[in-house]
Amino acid sequence: MRYSKILLLLVTLVPVLFSCNKELNVNADWKDVTVVYGLLDQTQDTTFIKITKAFLGPGDAMQFAKIPDSSNYPDKLEVRLDEYNGTTLVNSFLCDTVTIHNKQAGDSIFYYPDQLMYYTTAPLNENSLYKLFIKNKNTGKEVTAETELVGDFTIERPQIASFIPGYTFEVKWTPSKVGKRYQLVIRFWYQEAKKTDPANPVMKYIDWLVFNNVLAADNQMTSFDYFFPGDAFYSVVGSKIKVDTSLAGRSAHHCDFIFTVAASALNTYMEVTEPSLSLVQERPAYSNINNGIGIFSARYIKSNNNMEISSPTKAELKVNQYTKDLGF
Repeated sequence: MRYSKILLLLVTLVPVLFSCNKELNVNADWKDVTVVYGLLDQTQDTTFIKITKAFLGPGDAMQFAKIPDSSNYPDKLEVRLDEYNGTTLVNSFLCDTVTIHNKQAGDSIFYYPDQLMYYTTAPLNENSLYKLFIKNKNTGKEVTAETELVGDFTIERPQIASFIPGYTFEVKWTPSKVGKRYQLVIRFWYQEAKKTDPANPVMKYIDWLVFNNVLAADNQMTSFDYFFPGDAFYSVVGSKIKVDTSLAGRSAHHCDFIFTVAASALNTYMEVTEPSLSLVQERPAYSNINNGIGIFSARYIKSNNNMEISSPTKAELKVNQYTKDLGF
């Protein structure tokens, strides 16, 4: 009796299934979605803001992304950066358009090497609040966002680059106003001299990402202290510099300690877009753009450049298991 009921249900449903529309339209009606990416940094002489629109169409979206007209607005937008001291407007800067020509293949899925950007060369004050205003003059649509700037800070240690195997190396710095996430890259500069031209060495460098996820506590006042093993320096150098028998030799020159600090909104955006290590892969989308999507935030870059490399470090490069064959 049970099987007879199932068979009857299938017979009833088959005509319904075959009478359904076989065409599935995955493209909804088009909607103007403004996409904004902008990071303010008072250490830079130019502020660039990328403003595009979402696109939709039949076919391969990856191919649409390679066409500038797919994501660029057809007409110039009104883009303005307003500077506030508290609630008082003190400056307004209109952004013009410029086409950059150095976008590299592989940087993203979008078109290259030319890309349209909005920009201003107005100097930025780290004590001010900045509000972004975008208006499509054809449709009247307005998009807004705001951010504070990441403040300056002091790098307390090190004063010399001295990486000693078996000992930890300390990096210490004061917290930055508005800074939430800290990254450190150590840039190791060295010279190479060819056997065919030993009198004219060439300066080269490698970058070592020491950390990129040191987070500030809310209202942190105490300095950051970060320790890592001195042996790690030689392991990184050995992995990034290759043996070259055409060289007369190499010599260590100096190090740059390059800090990049992200504001809170940028840190949140990075956290939700980073690969997930958990079993739950789906993450909520994050945007701080009003009437659009994307990120408008701040970062700050500060370097201790031309830091001397200690004599023990130079001597260790000659004998360390990772670097002894590199010609230092």
